[in-house]
Amino acid sequence: MPSPFWTGPERAYAAHLAGRLRNCQRGFFPHESFSPGAVKTIGALEALAAIGLILPAAVDIAPIFVPLAATGLVLIMIGAVIFHARRKENQAILISVVLLALAAVVAWGRFGPYAF
Repeated sequence: MPSPFWTGPERAYAAHLAGRLRNCQRGFFPHESFSPGAVKTIGALEALAAIGLILPAAVDIAPIFVPLAATGLVLIMIGAVIFHARRKENQAILISVVLLALAAVVAWGRFGPYAF
């Protein structure tokens, strides 16, 4: 049975991941307060979480990773909101809050009423 969570939040994170990867390929590191290694580590964690949202549900192998990946993204996005709030970057705060909400919905849904 297809889940209503596949259509929205996971696709949004896939689009977010594609944008992040495009920026990394260009050598774009937007925040001088992080070293390039830290930015790559955060990007790798986001990429792994995005893969963890999509792949287990798509191939139906170890679907417990979907809510775990969503919970990890919630934690990453909380850090992003705090970081951007300190720098007073309102547009980045809004994007981070939207991604945080999407990840929270997936975590809630996959741990709760729409579990596999």
